[in-house]
Amino acid sequence: MPTDNVNTLAAFLRDRRTRLDPAAFGFSGRRRTPGLRREEVAQRANISPTWYTWLEQGRGGAPSADVLDRIAGSLMLTDLEREHLFILALGRPPELRYKPVQGVSPRLQRLLDAFDACPAFIKTATWDVLAWNRAAAVVLTDYGKLPPDRRNILRLVFCSPTIRSKQKDWEGMARFLVGAFRVDAARAGAVKEIADLVDELCRASPDFATFWKENDVYAPSEGVKQLRHPQLGTFEMEYSAFAVDGRPDLGLLVYNPLDEQVKQRIRALIDRKVGMDPADDP
Repeated sequence: MPTDNVNTLAAFLRDRRTRLDPAAFGFSGRRRTPGLRREEVAQRANISPTWYTWLEQGRGGAPSADVLDRIAGSLMLTDLEREHLFILALGRPPELRYKPVQGVSPRLQRLLDAFDACPAFIKTATWDVLAWNRAAAVVLTDYGKLPPDRRNILRLVFCSPTIRSKQKDWEGMARFLVGAFRVDAARAGAVKEIADLVDELCRASPDFATFWKENDVYAPSEGVKQLRHPQLGTFEMEYSAFAVDGRPDLGLLVYNPLDEQVKQRIRALIDRKVGMDPADDP
């Protein structure tokens, strides 16, 4: 470990230790300095007090990933602090730990809504759509009419005849999506989490089973999508994929129609949908 990193790591550990309230962890007694004692951190992390002391003094060797995880837990580090700890100690971030996501923040929803004529949505690493804007509802799929467990992009692409009929080149698009899905899941550390979905889709769709066995990978960053729409006709949209900062498990996709007249018709469809009585919505 470089000397600068050793010293920075030692300072980081000392700082985080002194921020903790001993009473919150059942430690009592009078103290001359704030925070936990070194032996208390070592006790919580199940490591040697002497070795942890050396680590804080910049004398310890490079700890293993398992030890760093235990130290991070004992110091109640946030995910960002845990990542910083690993980079200082090992020169790399920790292995990703996938956590299921239930929703998005109001800030992200407002961002989606700002794309008035551009369909946009936020998806998880398992490709469940969490949030979308009105343009996505009228152009792509009205996800609000689907149960949450059916708002999965791959389930829609491979199991919905309606979605399939909208694609000008369904096979090329579907093959690309499978490769991009494989990359997204691996990047977010969700390989185990997608196993049941992959099994389900392999049973439900021979096409998916074929594409999955090909083991191709694609970068889902940008491209052009051709779409057949019952009201808008056939048109093209550029799409761009963005990572949500600090959330490797979330991705933002924005589709930009290339024809300004199509954008105007999308706005008209949105206005019509907003003005309709829900009971009349087809």
